[in-house]
Amino acid sequence: MEVRINKFLSEAGVCSRREADRQIEAGNVTIGGKTARMGDQVSDGQEVCFCGRPVQKEKEMILIALNKPAGVVCTAEKREKNNVIDFLHYPKRIYPVGRLDKESEGLLLLTNNGEIVNKIMRSGNMHEKEYLVTVNRPVTDAFLHGMANGVPLVELGTTTRKCRVERTGKKQFRIILTQGLNRQIRRMCEYFGYRVQKLVRVRIMNIELGDLESGKYRDVTPEEFKKLKQLIAHSSNQPVRPMEKPQKSKRKPRNSAIHGTYTVVNHHIDR
Repeated sequence: MEVRINKFLSEAGVCSRREADRQIEAGNVTIGGKTARMGDQVSDGQEVCFCGRPVQKEKEMILIALNKPAGVVCTAEKREKNNVIDFLHYPKRIYPVGRLDKESEGLLLLTNNGEIVNKIMRSGNMHEKEYLVTVNRPVTDAFLHGMANGVPLVELGTTTRKCRVERTGKKQFRIILTQGLNRQIRRMCEYFGYRVQKLVRVRIMNIELGDLESGKYRDVTPEEFKKLKQLIAHSSNQPVRPMEKPQKSKRKPRNSAIHGTYTVVNHHIDR
């Protein structure tokens, strides 16, 4: 039986398919002693090496939940001194399911199963991720309304999807996203003149952070994994089409003003 090389590496717990493609292009993968090319197939019994080391498929399915502290970087790249793999010192090869900003904390899943990574992280699958966010000034109704109804992020060339947002404290709110743009929540807050002081991810789909201590990890329970498999059963592994670029905002860039149910603030703040 043959399997594409990027899928083989993903299923072996080396990295995600996307990262596998990058490593193949960089010449870091060989099949039977020859440098692999994109789309190459691996047959039963063929030796595959990654960065000169033989790759063997891990039969045991691993899925753990970590309460990532701030300062830890969600990468398996060893050149990053604060990478999450060195932080964990897990005895078997695993890698993170998606990313959580270095400054952010909370729930991070790690696995050796690339199929799960793809199905959870593809934004087109609309899987929920929940966060508790503390900002630098009082949360207003207008701010919550604006956050919930799509925020144009010109620097990313897109507008965020509508999402659920609710106030949980004077300067704190809960937000549930179905996409994961780069530094999305921080950028959304900055658009309205807010600065994130603390950001904690508390849920990925059906898996919750709960009372897991910072820096500690646990195995995902059989019940959680069963439910997770049900939720991703019909999820796609294929990339989604990029969202349409936003229309130019008519909001004034400086000084606070009220436009309907939105509060418009200075967008040009320090990052």
